[in-house]
Amino acid sequence: MNQDNELASVQAKEIWGKCLSIIRDIVPETAFSTWFSPIVPLQYEDQTLLIRVPSQFFFEYIEEHYYDILKAVLTKVLGKGFRLRYSVLVENATNTTVSYEGGRTPQTSQPTQRFDPFSEKSHQKIDSQLNPAYTMDSFVEGQCNKLARSAGMAIAKEPGKTFNPMFVFGGSGLGKTHLVQAIGSMAEEMHPDKNVLYVPASKFQSQFQEATLANKLPDFINFYKMIDILIVDDIQDFVGKTGTQNTFFQIFNHLHQSGKQLILTSDRSPKLLAQFEERMLSRFKWGLHAELEKPDVETRKAILRRKIAEDGLVIPEDVIDYIAKSVSESIRAIEGVVISLLAQSTLTNAEINLDLARRVVGSTVNVEEKNITIFSIQEAVCAHYHLNVNDIQTKSRKREVVQARQVAMYLARKHTKNSLSTIGEQIGNRDHATVLHACKTITDLIDIDKDIRSSVDAIENSLH
Repeated sequence: MNQDNELASVQAKEIWGKCLSIIRDIVPETAFSTWFSPIVPLQYEDQTLLIRVPSQFFFEYIEEHYYDILKAVLTKVLGKGFRLRYSVLVENATNTTVSYEGGRTPQTSQPTQRFDPFSEKSHQKIDSQLNPAYTMDSFVEGQCNKLARSAGMAIAKEPGKTFNPMFVFGGSGLGKTHLVQAIGSMAEEMHPDKNVLYVPASKFQSQFQEATLANKLPDFINFYKMIDILIVDDIQDFVGKTGTQNTFFQIFNHLHQSGKQLILTSDRSPKLLAQFEERMLSRFKWGLHAELEKPDVETRKAILRRKIAEDGLVIPEDVIDYIAKSVSESIRAIEGVVISLLAQSTLTNAEINLDLARRVVGSTVNVEEKNITIFSIQEAVCAHYHLNVNDIQTKSRKREVVQARQVAMYLARKHTKNSLSTIGEQIGNRDHATVLHACKTITDLIDIDKDIRSSVDAIENSLH
């Protein structure tokens, strides 16, 4: 019997070796090393090939994405009439395995004990990570955000049924985080049985890296698959992070196909996320795109009055009018002015009047204007050169595009604290050496070319 087992094992290795040599020519090398190299052939007997895969997620992914390839390759190697079976390692105290037959609904070898890795987790209630201060009542509606707020309320009432995904975009400080957390809070209140989770994209990225290093990626993915309403803030932070994008793509697909709600925010519209994979961008376009614009004067006055009431202040109407007309960049800047007014009034025992407001607004607006990002630099550069932001993200070698790209890299290095690699990733997906070369080129040109010097000065002035 042992000899029979050994022969079955040897045959399995030979067969699988032939399969791999064919598969390697069909799929990309990264896919081959990720999804086929870890597979271990166990035995071949009675025209049945048994292979071992490392996890339940691995089995599901292979069946969903590579079943047709496996079937075609095995037919070529074994001929018709073969069967493929999987031995899936179940990560528990006993490290047991479950046997599945390829291309069929997963069933355990003991039908009365159906294997479901989510059966226990699906009933767990998780912390939503929502800020209780961010509610619909405290979110001031105006023409700048009316569509987004209305859509958000519809989603909260019937998550997964109306706009899915909801993609909220707009500049910094316009209330994206407040709105999406308010949607989550409202949904959680109306549907207490559902799991709501708010996560900044940077935190998702860190969790992904930790799970990968600890060989716990399936657990990470399984956790996110049990969320009913997933809110990911600042999705643009996934730019240049291929591994994170691939994993999020799997989670996105599972949740969307399961009728779960996805809500995403970004500092730019989907069409400007040029360094996202096309398959991910296409999914962003499935649902509603809602832009948050800069608030108009009346909305800014309403925001001021709400903030003043919350802080228990008494501020003259002429001061409110002055602040609303003077601070137009963002809601965050408006709220910052109110906080500064309160601090100045309290610390110096000064009356809140127009004179104090002018001093506070001057200092606060200056601080706000120093918030320069790689993307805001790209916008300013492209506006100066009459280009679209997408132009400098391409591989174009047109002189005007190359120069604009180099100027953007130069200014990003000068005015932000981002690394050369990060700057390169966000400006055309270049490497750090390209950024260094661009910075040196522009530095040299500024010294000898007055047109370049004038352009750089004009762009820098527009950033402040």
